[in-house]
Amino acid sequence: MTFAAYLAGIAGRLAAAASLSPREARLEARILAAAGLGVEPVWLIAHDTDSPTPEQLARLDALFARRLAGEPVAYILGEREFYGRPFKVGPATLIPRPETEHLVEAALARGPARARVLDIGTGSGCIAVTLKLERPDWSVCALDLSAKALAVAQANGSRLGAEVEWLESDLFAALPGRVFDLIVSNPPYIPESDPHLGAGDVRYEPRTALASGPDGLDVIRAIVKQAPAHLADGGWLLLEHGYDQGEAVPDLLRAAGYGEVFMARDLAGRARVSGGNANGAWQQPAT
Repeated sequence: MTFAAYLAGIAGRLAAAASLSPREARLEARILAAAGLGVEPVWLIAHDTDSPTPEQLARLDALFARRLAGEPVAYILGEREFYGRPFKVGPATLIPRPETEHLVEAALARGPARARVLDIGTGSGCIAVTLKLERPDWSVCALDLSAKALAVAQANGSRLGAEVEWLESDLFAALPGRVFDLIVSNPPYIPESDPHLGAGDVRYEPRTALASGPDGLDVIRAIVKQAPAHLADGGWLLLEHGYDQGEAVPDLLRAAGYGEVFMARDLAGRARVSGGNANGAWQQPAT
């Protein structure tokens, strides 16, 4: 059996198991096979009529068994690209997704020069590291409740050369008296009973980073309530949320007294990011 025949068979099984299009399945099969063999994907094209050795076949079979069982590609490869950079990921972290890049764009558009930035629930660190690398003049602090996730984030920061302050904390607990110009978060926002939690990649991702109460808004409510004590005058709170929360989250911000409340959509036209600023409607701590 040649590499071409092997990958064609695997692609067919992937398409059925992961509900992929034939093109997506072929691409995924080639990417995973190249990673498993330690070669570039073009190598497989150049050697498509060669036959894998028994050792190569065993490695490929073991790798594809993991994928066919449902394990996410990012966890198998150990990394996922975000904002043009490779981030290490694992079962302790969410897999970075393109939708979260909209949160980064919103932050870059609103943060002032030499901004003090806080990333809540940093996970892999993709948001905090990206913001620091895009804006070296910013001072970035990132926190997470999970020590294991924080270790992954810290490793990503070191590998990519981003100087970020990393803290293990339940929301603002480790930040008494600290004030920021920009607070960003991709918090858990899926309702606990949502059937999507039992399908696809999210089956393997940490539940505490995905689900938050009956309507998915428990953590967002807590951040909206607690953030004013940590926002400088005119500072922004920016939150990623679910496609069906584009009215609920702005309403929470307005009810809490935030100004210039907005909601932005992703490239597919779905509600994705909402935010508001500290417009003096509450008592600000001394800065």
